Amino acid sequence: MPSGKSKERRKERKSKDVIDDAPHLEPPTSFFNREISWIKFHRRILEEAMDKGHPLLERVKFMAICGSNLDEFFMVRVSGLKRQLRKGALEAPPDGLTPLEQLEAMNEELLPLLEAHGRCWYDDLLPRLKAEGIVVHKIEELDSEKRKELRDYFERMVFPALTPLALDFNQPFPFISNLSINLAVVVRHPQRGDRYARVKVPLDLFPRFVPLPGTGTGRKKEFILLEDLVADNLDLLFPGMTVKDVYYFRITRDADIEITMDEAEDLLTAIEESVETRRIGSPTRLEVDNDMPEKMVDLFANKLGLHPLVVFRSHAPLALTTFWDLVSISRPDLKDPPFLPCVHPDLAPEKDLMMAVERRDRLFYHPYDSFVPLVTFLKQAAHDPQVLAIKITLYRIDKKSPIIDALMEARENGKAVAAVVELKARFDEENNIVWARALEQAGVHVVYGLLDLKVHAKLLLVVKKKGDNIVRYSHMSSGNYNAQTARIYGDIGYITSDPDIGADVADLFNFLTGYSHKDRYRKLMVSPVTLKDDVISRIDREAQRQKEHGDGYIAFKLNGLLDREVIEALYRASIAGVKIDLNVRGLCALRPGVKGLSENIKVTSIVGRFLEHARILYFRNGGQEEVFLGSSDLMPRNLHKRVEVLFPVLDESYRRVLVDEILPIHLKDNVKSRELMPDGTYVKKRTQKGEAVVNSQEWLIKNRGCWHKEE
Repeated sequence: MPSGKSKERRKERKSKDVIDDAPHLEPPTSFFNREISWIKFHRRILEEAMDKGHPLLERVKFMAICGSNLDEFFMVRVSGLKRQLRKGALEAPPDGLTPLEQLEAMNEELLPLLEAHGRCWYDDLLPRLKAEGIVVHKIEELDSEKRKELRDYFERMVFPALTPLALDFNQPFPFISNLSINLAVVVRHPQRGDRYARVKVPLDLFPRFVPLPGTGTGRKKEFILLEDLVADNLDLLFPGMTVKDVYYFRITRDADIEITMDEAEDLLTAIEESVETRRIGSPTRLEVDNDMPEKMVDLFANKLGLHPLVVFRSHAPLALTTFWDLVSISRPDLKDPPFLPCVHPDLAPEKDLMMAVERRDRLFYHPYDSFVPLVTFLKQAAHDPQVLAIKITLYRIDKKSPIIDALMEARENGKAVAAVVELKARFDEENNIVWARALEQAGVHVVYGLLDLKVHAKLLLVVKKKGDNIVRYSHMSSGNYNAQTARIYGDIGYITSDPDIGADVADLFNFLTGYSHKDRYRKLMVSPVTLKDDVISRIDREAQRQKEHGDGYIAFKLNGLLDREVIEALYRASIAGVKIDLNVRGLCALRPGVKGLSENIKVTSIVGRFLEHARILYFRNGGQEEVFLGSSDLMPRNLHKRVEVLFPVLDESYRRVLVDEILPIHLKDNVKSRELMPDGTYVKKRTQKGEAVVNSQEWLIKNRGCWHKEE
């Protein structure tokens, strides 16, 4: 439970947080806490699961996203706070909260959310699924014949895979794997009395949603949860004993691996060895079902060495992330209607795409634009006899990647191909190792990223000989070279044959693959070298412009805004009178709407059908407008610990579309947008009388291709 002293400190901070009349706010009250901001984001995702405007299985999808996001939050963020509790915080966050205070505040925010998970599933989604013929039964609802058939399936298939483990609370606790669902079983021995055991539910071998026999065809689908099936047949595991009670529990472990090069031969080996440690990371969360007795909960928490603040009673089924299994049911009537992404006629597969790029730059806004032209472009480069070299950065790669196929074809055709594969992409390490080795075997020159920096920049460079000249084609993006995520992430990419950008991208690849160390670039902003200073200088320039001419304006679209110095620059601009619109999907430490500090700043967040992943930075600059796109958010990790790129939009017509249509439509959204209030809450935007209803993602679907108008 929260300590009295730290609760008082937080209450004192909240009492100081009377901001309406404050001319200025000093840290920490001028910043929101990162972890609390994340939980607010989680709430917005849950609101989508509760939104009856979505098709039913799309609402289930948002429940699954809630589960996977929360798992990752505890595996990474909470594990970091636990380490700080043990070793001490290296640096206080901008809001000033200690690690313990952050855990206490997170606990207070999460408890009502977990209750809301249960209400959403049991009171809303489950009955609606049943009405649509998708029934997830409780075991006691089934008649004796169905239970007999399920018992037969259990005996034949599931029973041989189970291994009950005795639990003796006077002995060391057995190892319990990360994110597995487990049964805590209380059995009575005829002579020895009550005994305890743990049974792991084999989710890696069998589906979570077990179809009832005879119900697999047609529109009606009936299921039982695998853990309920195991619980109903425990007598087969404990013959001669009486099964008294069964409770479900789940453990989350620290998955934020530390890479050590001390004994490893190279970075790849070091990461392989580090990934292995993820499986046995220290526990960071215990989830138990709502009926588990307090005494047993305390015993489990004590044996696992867990603070009460990270022990949670689940009001919904455990492991919500497995609800993706339900989403995969073939019921188009319960899902978002599909649409055909746009392909500009100049970029059709039969056209010469390199020639099209030489005529003018090309902008892609996925998923509204198809990813196919980019694959086509790379395949044409792989087969063009005049193409000399192809270089690419790979961060998250799909399982069956057409990009990888094209790179291998290029190498087979004698091109010099280099791939910077970021092995440290969290939870994609193993997949990236597989692809790195496959590329190496195909003869591609593979670079495994950098030891001290993640390569998060999304870059593709094609070098072609044309007569006595060299032409460089540079593709840059906010999104990965991943055909799967390009269908569900809102990402903006841009391809150009501009020689200055081509030279910049070539210089950056030389840094990634060799020993180049440029500290200035012609047109690109590159972190950790220039990007942060370049952004702050432009914010300050806008503030100066406002003081001199009164026409300053800034608009950013981001995933996250956490960097203290960038936020302070935005505060300075607001104080100077610059109007600032920020569309920040996820984490935001900036506190908007504070009189005398940020009253000119408005922050909104869009959570909808597609993951908003694009980054757009716009500076009015007295009419000499600048628009930058790219991979970087304005967070410390992006600005200091990653190689990132923001690039200018050179084409005037695309710049106009971004400034006049794409950015405004996101800022005008009043369907899926929430506005961040000065107290940290997010409020759904309401349409005013006479105001048009604007769903930005629906608008982009209907108007896809409008940004491809020829000059």
